Amino acid sequence: MGLNLQLVQLKISAVRPNQFQKGLPEILFCGRSNVGKSSMINCLLGRKSLARTSEKPGKTATINYYEIDKKLYLVDLPGYGYARVSQAEKDKWARFMQAYFNFESDKKLAVSLVDLRHKPSEADLEMAAFLEEVGIPYWVVATKADKLSKTAVAENLKMLEEIYADYYPQKILAFSSKTRLGREELVEKMASIAEGE
Repeated sequence: MGLNLQLVQLKISAVRPNQFQKGLPEILFCGRSNVGKSSMINCLLGRKSLARTSEKPGKTATINYYEIDKKLYLVDLPGYGYARVSQAEKDKWARFMQAYFNFESDKKLAVSLVDLRHKPSEADLEMAAFLEEVGIPYWVVATKADKLSKTAVAENLKMLEEIYADYYPQKILAFSSKTRLGREELVEKMASIAEGE
C-alpha cells in the first residue's frame, strides 16, 4: 500500500476556525518562525516550493492543510515566537491556535521543530508541555543539522535530550532538508499513520 507522495495538494490555508478540516488523520508541524517548517514539508513531499517559506517570519497566521494521497493531512501551523510582532498579533495567534487544538479532528502526531544549533527557547519547551497536556503524541525534531559538524550534531542532540528529559524521554531526531537526514524516519511514520497503524 504505502503513501503516494506524488498525490499532494494544498487543500486550504485556513484563516478562520470554520475553515478547519476533518475526516483524515493529521500530522501537525509546529515550531518557531524560521525554524524550517516549510523546508521540512517540501523535503518530506519531495517538492521544491509547495510549502512557501515566508519572506516575513511571523506574518503567516494561516493553518495550511496539505492533503496527501487522500489519506493524510500535513498541517502546517503558523510559527511562534517572532519578536517583531505586536502583542495584539500574538494574542490573535494564541486564540487561533487554541481554536485549532480545541477543534475535534484526528490529530495523530505533532512534529515539534527546534533548531539544533541553539538551546530550545522557552516557547519551544512550553509547546512540548502543551502537547503533553492536551495528549497529542509528538516527536521533537532538530532542524538544520547540515549546518553543524557530525560531532556537534551528536553533542547538541545530547544537550537537547537532557533539556527535554522532563517531558520527552525519547530520542530527538536530527533533520536536514538539504541532506535529507531524518527524512526516511518521518516518511515512514507518515505512511504508518496514513495506513491507520
